[in-house]
Amino acid sequence: MVRFSANLGFLWPDRPLLERVEAAGRAGFKAIELHWPYEVPADEMKAACAAHGLTLLGLNTVVGDASKGEFGLGALPGREADFQAAVEQSVAYCRGAGATAIHCMAGAVPEEQRPRARDTFLRNLEAAAAKADGLTLLLEPINPRDKPGYFYSRVEEAVSIIEELGLPNLKLMFDAYHVGVAQGDVLTRLERCLPLIGHVQIAAVPSRAEPDEGEIAYPAVFAALERLGYDGWVGCEYKPRGDTDEGLAWTSRLGVTL
Repeated sequence: MVRFSANLGFLWPDRPLLERVEAAGRAGFKAIELHWPYEVPADEMKAACAAHGLTLLGLNTVVGDASKGEFGLGALPGREADFQAAVEQSVAYCRGAGATAIHCMAGAVPEEQRPRARDTFLRNLEAAAAKADGLTLLLEPINPRDKPGYFYSRVEEAVSIIEELGLPNLKLMFDAYHVGVAQGDVLTRLERCLPLIGHVQIAAVPSRAEPDEGEIAYPAVFAALERLGYDGWVGCEYKPRGDTDEGLAWTSRLGVTL
């Protein structure tokens, strides 16, 4: 049976983070995932998850200087020390809050700098993997419509890095929304990538709303995950059309439960 986690970067956006944790537990979720929770002390996050019976999954490394268009640091030449500091921050938060995974954000890179950026990212990931012993590092390509210029947008690019490095704690974040927007053929790519997948995320294409609309037939995706033996969580990283709780009716419409 597919297990769903609430991505609190998007769900219940009208309230503070710890109140979102409470809302996720009340809605029936058994796990949550975060974007950038660092303003909430790790021990408070751990206590909130325990109080509401929630498993804390993953979070993201910081974006860097958003005013300069940065959206991650991992592949930015010259920012190696800043990325390693970001990894150390994420590792410390995971250990304090009880999370198990870190999305290592690569960042936006001009096309002509991609070869050098790839070398930078590989070196950064090797160092990060050693620091994150016991945790999973996740790589997530982001579609070029939502984030033009991001280092990678195709799952095959992330797979090539994972295979080249061969690190046991480096895995793929398979976001069906990003795959659908950037590439399509979601089910074929899901099956090909399954041995390297550390986490799955979902949202409607093209709207990024609840997964009961749009181009991707999510019942087929859920059936494929079960058939393929995927035993991880599926993150609900969508932007609600309206009230988050009312929008959870998508589960009954698609024949699944939280």
